[in-house]
Amino acid sequence: MGRSQSLPRGGDPRFGPDADDTGCPILHVDMDAFYASVEVRHRPELRGRAVVVGGIGPRGVVSSASYEARRYGVRSAMPTMRARALCPHAVFLPPDFTRYSAASRAVMQIFRDVTPLVEPLSLDEAFLDVAGARRLFGSPALIGRRIRERVAAEQGLTCSVGVGPSKFVAKLGSTRAKPDGLLVVPAARVLDFLHPLPVSALWGVGERSAEALHRLGLRTVGDLAEAPIGMLRTALGQAAAAHLHELAWGRDPRRVSPEQVEKSIGAEVTFDVDVDDPEGIRRTLLALAEKVGARLRDAGQVGRTVSVKVRMSDFRTVSRSRTLDVPTDVAREIFDTAWSLFTALPPGERIRLVGVRAEGLHPADATPRQLTLGEPERGWREAEIAADAAAARFGRSIIGPASLLTGRDPQRKENPTRP
Repeated sequence: MGRSQSLPRGGDPRFGPDADDTGCPILHVDMDAFYASVEVRHRPELRGRAVVVGGIGPRGVVSSASYEARRYGVRSAMPTMRARALCPHAVFLPPDFTRYSAASRAVMQIFRDVTPLVEPLSLDEAFLDVAGARRLFGSPALIGRRIRERVAAEQGLTCSVGVGPSKFVAKLGSTRAKPDGLLVVPAARVLDFLHPLPVSALWGVGERSAEALHRLGLRTVGDLAEAPIGMLRTALGQAAAAHLHELAWGRDPRRVSPEQVEKSIGAEVTFDVDVDDPEGIRRTLLALAEKVGARLRDAGQVGRTVSVKVRMSDFRTVSRSRTLDVPTDVAREIFDTAWSLFTALPPGERIRLVGVRAEGLHPADATPRQLTLGEPERGWREAEIAADAAAARFGRSIIGPASLLTGRDPQRKENPTRP
């Protein structure tokens, strides 16, 4: 939720690692400063230093910050320039999603060794339903401790665990347990835990919603729970009012859903300065296509639709997409489609951001790959799989970011006036 500052880690014995976990089958496991921690694991000389991962240019955004950097006020989603001003001595690193994906797979496998009911929310967090694992592994709190021990011993990383009767409460628990802690919210004390929290702790309460609630004099979850539902509808609308009212009373009936599938996989980049160089844009689109292809293969998915997003210097944003005859996870095919979509746009604009996305995802092992007449039996896909293996062992940086450009058709004529 990104609101750990609203949920201070406290010493209330009613809510802690030794609290009563009866009726609390849901765990929320959240890796601590995941990207930064993986980078420190990869480069042990950074241990104990402020590390910031994200876009390192003047328009970059922080993706992850070590707790040493957070002491200076650095937070996720903060502009990198602001982070540099707050913590100029920090080590700033670009993200390496191949490395993070490999670490995430290993961590998620630890979770699945405990229960098949694992619902990943992102690379670094997941819900677990451990009701069926009690006989084999013990109580939910004990399972949480063992998960933390295995993650630390096998992966050299730390995580925080919330244990509660529902997904919402368990997630709040892990937030309050950070960093490197475990917190149980007993089923009988959910309202004691929830009601003193600020309204911003509720899912769905953003900055504007919080301001609207504050104007009504509603500052805590308890205030919102006791407010007339009609007042909430007037301020927030019917659906949001009903949703928040239920959460404020600790009611969250959602189950852990292990079969969630991503609807799309994409990557984008904001240029440090607006650009109109055709070759530079081409290379950037290629690098993004390579990221998307690698993430698709890593997720075991193929995409039927390829889309590009282009944001102009005046912040106008244009998106174009094309549906392929056969779904793909091949970067070369994604790039060719994205480049074709881009070159169809009116020329002459200076560009601030470009993005590439694969949509309409399907499991790769359930999607037969159709060979084109004359296409070699082994080609781009096999080469990219080999590159994936090399990147997993040595890092993505050893693979040239524009490796596919050298394989373009030598008979193809480029239009020097157009990207």
